[in-house]
Amino acid sequence: MKILKNILIVIVLCSFSLLEAQQKSIELLSPDGKIRVTANIAGKINLVVSSGSNELFRSDLQMELRTETLGKNPKLTAHKYTSVDTEIKPVVPFKFSTVKNRYNGLTLDFKGNYSVEIRAFDDGIAYRFITRKKGTVEVMREDCNLSFPERYLLHLQYAGENRGFAAVYEEPYSHVESDKWSADSMMAVLPLLIDTRRGEKILFSEADINDYPNMFLSGRGTANGVTSAFPPAPTKMRIDSAGNTWISEEADYIAKTKGSREFPWRWFIVSHSDGQLLESAMVARLAPKCALDDVSWIKPGQAFWDYINRSTDYGPHVTYRQGINTPTYKRYIDFAAKNKIQYVLIDAAWAKDHSAYPTLEVVPELDLPEVIKYAKSKNVEIILWMYYHPVQRDLNDDSFNMFEYYSKMGVAGLKIDFMDRSDQWIVNFYEQAAREAAKCKMVLEFHGSYKPVGLEYKYPNVLSYEGVRGLEYGGGTSPENSIYLPFMRNVTGPTSFTPGSMLNTQPEHLRTGWGYNWATIGTRVHHMAYYIVLESGMLMIADSPRRFEENPDCAGFIFSVPVTWDETRAVAAEVGQYAIVAKRKGDRWWIGGITNDSEKRRDFHVTLDFLNPNKKYRITSFEDGPNANGQAMDYNLRSMEVQKGDVLDIRMMRNGGWAAVIE
Repeated sequence: MKILKNILIVIVLCSFSLLEAQQKSIELLSPDGKIRVTANIAGKINLVVSSGSNELFRSDLQMELRTETLGKNPKLTAHKYTSVDTEIKPVVPFKFSTVKNRYNGLTLDFKGNYSVEIRAFDDGIAYRFITRKKGTVEVMREDCNLSFPERYLLHLQYAGENRGFAAVYEEPYSHVESDKWSADSMMAVLPLLIDTRRGEKILFSEADINDYPNMFLSGRGTANGVTSAFPPAPTKMRIDSAGNTWISEEADYIAKTKGSREFPWRWFIVSHSDGQLLESAMVARLAPKCALDDVSWIKPGQAFWDYINRSTDYGPHVTYRQGINTPTYKRYIDFAAKNKIQYVLIDAAWAKDHSAYPTLEVVPELDLPEVIKYAKSKNVEIILWMYYHPVQRDLNDDSFNMFEYYSKMGVAGLKIDFMDRSDQWIVNFYEQAAREAAKCKMVLEFHGSYKPVGLEYKYPNVLSYEGVRGLEYGGGTSPENSIYLPFMRNVTGPTSFTPGSMLNTQPEHLRTGWGYNWATIGTRVHHMAYYIVLESGMLMIADSPRRFEENPDCAGFIFSVPVTWDETRAVAAEVGQYAIVAKRKGDRWWIGGITNDSEKRRDFHVTLDFLNPNKKYRITSFEDGPNANGQAMDYNLRSMEVQKGDVLDIRMMRNGGWAAVIE
């Protein structure tokens, strides 16, 4: 009887041990101890993310392969903690020349040769799946289901009416209660900004995507959360009569990929002040390492952009009919050389047929070799706009190489446009194009693109991306929408917003479009400040030479702003209201601020605590004039001596701005 009793005790203890093993909770703390991730393993993998005593969200993780589902009834075999405190020095420093990479890590290993890796930073968390399978696998879906403990406010960008997964990432931002976004509403693209209304804001996006599609999001309605969705993988493409390549057949899976690999990071910045979002370098920490041995030829810089204002240049210098022709671009090159602008972009319509492959025939009015030669004589470099379709065909054609052809002609880089997709196939195109361009020492800007996901760190010749509702929309772009960019889109990486307008108006006075001189909503200084507030390795100059020549003080300031930075500090920030940021390059500081339409005037008092002590500085500042609420081009220019500890009075009118350099 005693033996039987002991056997029963052993059985019960074993049962409890097995139950405990399958209901295991493992915690991970950020280095400062303020952010906690609790991994619960009980029939599924569930992460609970908390800040202090506040639960922020829960996330169920699952990846369905053709033959099995990772995360369903998971069997934990081991877990391992790590602690990292290093520095990253990006080739192209968009925010910091040195990025601090400090985190605590946790790797959960499961039966079936897969793991989940989690990192907890002082300002957020990230996780990803890792598999160790033989051969290839077909990923049917990946579930990232977020659940919120309370009703949150979501700031999001819809994929677009009737566009589905063919999103261009250019819709205006929408603002939705988390339990009101239903599953049958439009999907949204990343990044997603979540306001808990308790002091925290959470920015959600992804990084290190390769051979895998971008994530989209759908609402869960009264379930109060969001869930992931992914575009199917294309399996067949067709070329139409115009030479364009389109999807003709899709798979039932989202990716067919290597069985042994690391999958994309899902990252969440947790901010307790809105300024933390402006300073975040999360993507730099999670991006792949640079794949290039020689980066000495990569030159970030400003680029004179002709597209919107091709017909607004006039005066004694213009003795020809403006357009896509040799004298027009020589004028642009002279202007760029005089103002030390690195690049001149020749945008769409320079080729007879941009869909043709290879795209070689130039319109007769433009002597492209002559223009390139002339640019080189002036120390200016040429960027060419390219339609995506022929570039894609070129990457699969060993008999010809357009990158090599134009590189030998002297073209410094390409602006590739109209990808307008986010599936596995197009993600691979981005990397192929970046790699091929690097072989030919060419820089790239991706237009018609999805948001950055870290490729610009692996291939630092990728200097910028669109994926933003930029100023090319004219009256369709307002400060009410653009004020969210520093807190959302710009956090993910370089942003081709095309600022620089010298024709500025308040919304009630706007008359713009292709039949008018191109005007933009917001004050003059608002548009100057974008050069500091937003970031891009190829920052566009988006007005005509004539307008800049008529405004030499504003133009001189804009052309002096760097495109790379040693240090970034948030000065004052409130999501959807205003953003003021200070950035350092060497021993000079630039300060830029923008605001929306909700206040007639905003006043800030900023202490210059970031300056070196025992040094005198001179500040040159542009501020909205007293009449800028009506006449948006009104501004004041001031100059004075300052030192560490002085207090700056910053005034911004509605849709206004503030811009300064301290040296």
